[in-house]
Amino acid sequence: MAACAWAAWPKHAVVLDTHGPARQFVIRSTLARVENAVVVLGDSIVEASTLPRSVCGHPVVNAGIGGASTESNLGSILKESLGDKRAAAIVLSLGSNDAAIPNSVERYRANYRALLAELSALTPRTAVAAIPPPEAGLEEAKKVSLATIDRYNAILPELAEEARAIFIPLPAMPERHTLDGIHLNAAGYEIWDRAILRGIESALCKIT
Repeated sequence: MAACAWAAWPKHAVVLDTHGPARQFVIRSTLARVENAVVVLGDSIVEASTLPRSVCGHPVVNAGIGGASTESNLGSILKESLGDKRAAAIVLSLGSNDAAIPNSVERYRANYRALLAELSALTPRTAVAAIPPPEAGLEEAKKVSLATIDRYNAILPELAEEARAIFIPLPAMPERHTLDGIHLNAAGYEIWDRAILRGIESALCKIT
């Protein structure tokens, strides 16, 4: 009887994360084929971007992983992916998923500071990118707090200065800049891509 009751009891399906490991494999295999790369590290906004293949003579490697936050061990993932190599520069773009948890500002600050310290061992140059604002009224934007993202953005310049990193601000976005409230559309990426490239050029091109 107990066995029958257990079999009839509603069970939650087990959801396996196959995307994260697949992306880590792609990042690792891409970094294995290049030297002195510019690594753009972050979440799905980074992953879906179409940055150029190279900047200032350095290959650009998209190391975005959908769903990533400051608690996703990205420093360890990148260290393993690089092996015995170092990156020419690392751009860090994170915060939207933290604002969905939500983390306190102090927790985000501590996580971000620790991640920047990890990354400093992997590259001589780092850059910190501002978080794109959600687009109010759309479904995905309901999952995050705009006020929290504003607070995160307010502390990013300070964190960049502490880590001797370049801060990459984002210009104002157009009224319609996302597909669903979070993920950027073509208009949003036109602004985001240009800002990231200028940040990379500021961090790297004038030096090499």
